Amino acid sequence: MRRRAWLYVLLFLSVPAVAIAEDRAAGQSFMASIDAIFSQIVAAIFSVLFFSIGGFPLIVLWLIGGGVFFTIGMNFINLRGFRHAIDVVMGKYDDPEEAGEVSHFQALATALSATVGLGNIAGVAIAVSVGGPGAIFWMRPGGSVGNDQ
Repeated sequence: MRRRAWLYVLLFLSVPAVAIAEDRAAGQSFMASIDAIFSQIVAAIFSVLFFSIGGFPLIVLWLIGGGVFFTIGMNFINLRGFRHAIDVVMGKYDDPEEAGEVSHFQALATALSATVGLGNIAGVAIAVSVGGPGAIFWMRPGGSVGNDQ
């Protein structure tokens, strides 16, 4: 069994070296060939995701449709449970006798900082720079519908 594992490791390490040597002999670098392959894959994915239906990209309609589906399917929990979420964060249900070092608000702040991150900040900046002020307008209804996802 150990001999077979070592053969797999050796094969795994030797195949890229052979591929790089063949590409350099053909006059094309290894990175350029990888770029050519992934450019075709990305172009195919791009043509599906950003296919326009009525002037809107398919991905936008898919995300908004999913938000509406889950809002209705969960009986509008994003609207019904909002007051309860605020009460939990404010500490209405806290028991000072219970053990624990992290409050509800600290847990929420930690979860939000991990969730939001730099990606969302950069995404909003890109959306505003590409879409203009209309992007801010459409973020509001999209965000409120997407609360329960």
